[in-house]
Amino acid sequence: MGVPLIQQYRLATYILKQKLSGKKRYPLVLMLEPLFRCNLTCAGCGKIEHPEEILKKYLSVDECLSVVDECNAPVVSIAGGEPLLHKEMDQIVSGIIKRKKFVYLCTNGLLLKKHLEDFPVSPYLTFSVHLDGNRERHDAIVCRQGVFDVAVNAIRAARDKGFRVTINTTIYEGVTAQEAAEFFDFAMGLGIEGITVAPGFNYERASQQEVFLQRTGSKQLFRDIFKAGRNRRWKFNHTILYLDFLAGNRTYHCTPWGNPTRNIFGWQRPCYLLEDDRYASSFKELIENTDWDRYGTGRNSKCAHCMLHSGFEPSAVDDMFKHPFKALGVYLRGPRTDGPMVPDILTEDSTPTCESSDDSKIEYQASSKPTA
Repeated sequence: MGVPLIQQYRLATYILKQKLSGKKRYPLVLMLEPLFRCNLTCAGCGKIEHPEEILKKYLSVDECLSVVDECNAPVVSIAGGEPLLHKEMDQIVSGIIKRKKFVYLCTNGLLLKKHLEDFPVSPYLTFSVHLDGNRERHDAIVCRQGVFDVAVNAIRAARDKGFRVTINTTIYEGVTAQEAAEFFDFAMGLGIEGITVAPGFNYERASQQEVFLQRTGSKQLFRDIFKAGRNRRWKFNHTILYLDFLAGNRTYHCTPWGNPTRNIFGWQRPCYLLEDDRYASSFKELIENTDWDRYGTGRNSKCAHCMLHSGFEPSAVDDMFKHPFKALGVYLRGPRTDGPMVPDILTEDSTPTCESSDDSKIEYQASSKPTA
């Protein structure tokens, strides 16, 4: 596991307190989106498809810190858009660190090297750099040549200065297990602390819907990846039960309140990935007045193919606390990579099984759209 022991301890203590207090729904990671503007036009992103008047908006330092206090999650993931386009991002990060919250600043890496001097080297700060595969794959997904090399150089510069660095990798259609394994080997060679990985979710606003994996094909691909990684020293920023879920060995209902999202519109219902309801004006309203039973695999057709950590990692964490010896067993042997998969939870309007992806690769074409 790529999460440092101090962070694991703080999270475990926090979760234990929530359970002892009898809370059914509580946040683990606050997904903070201070702006939607980005300097890339990635094929799988839905945020940048908003109109220009929305892309000009941003949350102030005071608004961001007020949100952190209101939610009081132990971890804050700052996403976007590209957070480093926010002119006061250093003040936002410093304010969160002073509250002794663990900050993951998600970035595409284009501006990271330039801004390293703006941030303190702290055990509470991690730069999470998006790398969606090898050079050819990543540059195709972000629709611009040369981005991979800039991001890799930024990772090396950040590590040289002593910063904690992870990568955030989304697996899209066309990736093979061998390609993913070779990329993970390369990434760990950069000295990063760990890898956050998930199959891509098909944002309704995304310009290229064909890049997303279907659920059954996704599970088989992760089985093949984990099988290839048996003798490799990969570190993932996930619980072992979430990785076992990706391999089709267990079924979870998602728990989106575990990773609540606050952006320029308010508290997003139901989750970071899906805009399906009006926004809540407060965290309390989000938790107490959202019809959570309307969402998730088996409940909403829009969620049918989703397997992202933002919805299912909190479910895996809860399962781990309820069944620690089961989690230990999976940790010792690793995710199972053969045998039958557990049945999917199906929506009322879904077909009995999802179509698995074929072996053909999709050719990505670099976008000619201007960057934001």
